[in-house]
Amino acid sequence: MNQPVLKYRLAELELPRIVGLPTIVRMSPVELSTLISDTHAVADLSFVCMQMVFVLLALNQNEFALDMQARALSLQRVYRLAGPSDPKVRLLVILGPGNMQDNTPIEFVLDNSEVQMDLLFILPGQELPGVIPEHDIAFVAIGESDKNSQILTQVASLAKDWPRPVLNHPEMIKNGARDACYRLLKDVDGLVVPRTVRWHRHGGLDMDYPITIRPIDTQGGKGLKRVGNANELDIYLDQFPSTAYYVGQYVDYRSQDGMFRKLRIVLIDGKPYICHLAISESWMVHYLTAGMEASADKRIEEAAFMKTFDTSFAVRYRDQLDAIAKLLKMDYVTIDCAELSDGRLLLFEADSRGLIHSTDPADMYPYKPLIMQKAFDAFRVMLSDRM
Repeated sequence: MNQPVLKYRLAELELPRIVGLPTIVRMSPVELSTLISDTHAVADLSFVCMQMVFVLLALNQNEFALDMQARALSLQRVYRLAGPSDPKVRLLVILGPGNMQDNTPIEFVLDNSEVQMDLLFILPGQELPGVIPEHDIAFVAIGESDKNSQILTQVASLAKDWPRPVLNHPEMIKNGARDACYRLLKDVDGLVVPRTVRWHRHGGLDMDYPITIRPIDTQGGKGLKRVGNANELDIYLDQFPSTAYYVGQYVDYRSQDGMFRKLRIVLIDGKPYICHLAISESWMVHYLTAGMEASADKRIEEAAFMKTFDTSFAVRYRDQLDAIAKLLKMDYVTIDCAELSDGRLLLFEADSRGLIHSTDPADMYPYKPLIMQKAFDAFRVMLSDRM
């Protein structure tokens, strides 16, 4: 069998180690100041720029971070995160330019692990660097979006002949588009996937109000609104101009107590792991704005739910979760969902970029570390099994 002619070679590389986001977000102000000072004492400009990218992202200086990242990538496209000196697994993370809304934040999953993470950045229309770090397995961290469409196509072509196993094939990542996800999963028994279409503002809208609407390529609730009639839609379009939007049928999922509950679950190698339960007075539920830290009752409920997840929720919705995993065909995917009053499972989205982590304060969330470790361990097992 003829081997493909590769335009790069794999080699053992010595790379300076960059401190990743999970470590930085736990740092005290003094520790962070020391990291910044130490970074600027290094002569390697590409290293300095990329290390500052992670510092700036931790400080929510997103635009500055992306400017710094562009400078770093103009100099070098391969970087190594700080990790074990004697790794059991060498993982190549393939990603595109951008932040956690553009790529899977996989460093949070592999925090304090025996896995070495090398980052290979793919730039639109550009060939790979001539030398790629030797690795045991690769993981495509590029998220689904219009912005990343060209890069995903490039990586899909590369993945066909990649010399090592590849997780989250780019063609499967595209299944995470909101409208594609609806088409794939809408007929699963016991699963409610609100009808979702890609819509242009001057096109006809064949959907009953209320609807939800958001500009294409937005995450974290940016530009997401619930619209009750045509007049409200006109007002929205003036406030959030865009060339295209995702429009979905709104489903009222409030519980009997009037609160909204949204779960984040990660499917790793087809198996579900609970990541959080957010409880909010608002229909647009995000963990950071749900007020979990201010309510002991909410945290007590979340703790009880997470502790019994494997024997209750995961059993109750086994068929639906299995169907989601099989139809999406992603090795790693996060889903946001809720239970409806009639017992069906409501799916909001399925995407490879959802943040799962264990960086919440342990004194306030003492139940999380051990539960989250199940997901982290499952990812490491998957790496070993697929190598």
